[in-house]
Amino acid sequence: MEPAGRHALVTGGGRGIGAAIARALTGAGAVVTVLGRSAAPLENMVASGAAAGWVQADVTATESLAAAVARAEATRGSLGILVNNAGAAESAPFTRTDRALWDRMLALNLSSVFEATKLVLPGMMARGFGRVVNIASTAGLTGYPYVAAYVAAKHGVVGLTKALALETAKTGVTVNAVCPGFTETDMLAHSIASVADKTGRTQADVKKSFVRGNPQGRLVRPDEVAAAVLFLCGPGSDAMTGQAIAVAGGEIL
Repeated sequence: MEPAGRHALVTGGGRGIGAAIARALTGAGAVVTVLGRSAAPLENMVASGAAAGWVQADVTATESLAAAVARAEATRGSLGILVNNAGAAESAPFTRTDRALWDRMLALNLSSVFEATKLVLPGMMARGFGRVVNIASTAGLTGYPYVAAYVAAKHGVVGLTKALALETAKTGVTVNAVCPGFTETDMLAHSIASVADKTGRTQADVKKSFVRGNPQGRLVRPDEVAAAVLFLCGPGSDAMTGQAIAVAGGEIL
């Protein structure tokens, strides 16, 4: 099963890992719709040829998300590939993690995956083909301090992935998770700046501490994450389902 000609939706597709995934799928011949909250980056993706179209929505707003998915399918056809990439991390010691932060992290990183997948999965199962790839994190495979809500949400994504893989195992649909380590994105740059501001350390020093956990001694590139997604959507991946694949330079073994 090739991605060529199949309609793919990438949430959080205007920047960072999502943009890299959209470019990779487009390069493989997929018809890619990118979804996000801000129009400008999405428009740029289409203008650069990295996507066929875009829809604007907040993945934490159920009605907005449903309307956007419906627009995408009405314009470019039924979805054969869904990449749940939208997400963000907020840090705080657990004793200072209030319910509002907790709810934000679960809504954006976990509940949005539930909502988007629920919108497209019935159609995929009825057609006998589908690829759902959830962008989790190494935080879905291990623990990190000061991001308890984010870690809990990403563990939830991995658990949801495994449950859905079993429910869809005989339908032609596969459900997998890709779990990047610290990756060179705007989100990571924001996290580094936030840690530096809170601790008084330099951003260079904070970045070194992030890199230290990677045995390869570097940050992951967005295109490396995209390559894993492309494999899971391409030929030869039919038996790959329910997996949580770390793209992290050996950090998770």
